[in-house]
Amino acid sequence: MIHLNVVLTVKSEGDVQRVREFLTETANRSRHEPGCERFEIYHSQTSTRVFLLVEWWDTQAALDAHRVGETFTTFYMPNVLPLVERQPHPSDRIA
Repeated sequence: MIHLNVVLTVKSEGDVQRVREFLTETANRSRHEPGCERFEIYHSQTSTRVFLLVEWWDTQAALDAHRVGETFTTFYMPNVLPLVERQPHPSDRIA
């Protein structure tokens, strides 16, 4: 299992709602991709510009396919990435 946590910080407060909507759509699309076990989006209660993506993929190949797939390349990349700073954290689940 591949666990990926991504912290997104929206660059401008005025874009928070747009990013929230784009991330909701990204999650809805990604959940239907082969090998996606979990794709959740969290919005910080203490910093309105911060979002956390929690992704679980069956295999590295499934995650790699997601990264070259339509949702990532034609929706997430052009709509979300210009509006945020992104910090990916591939993680090992320990408990």
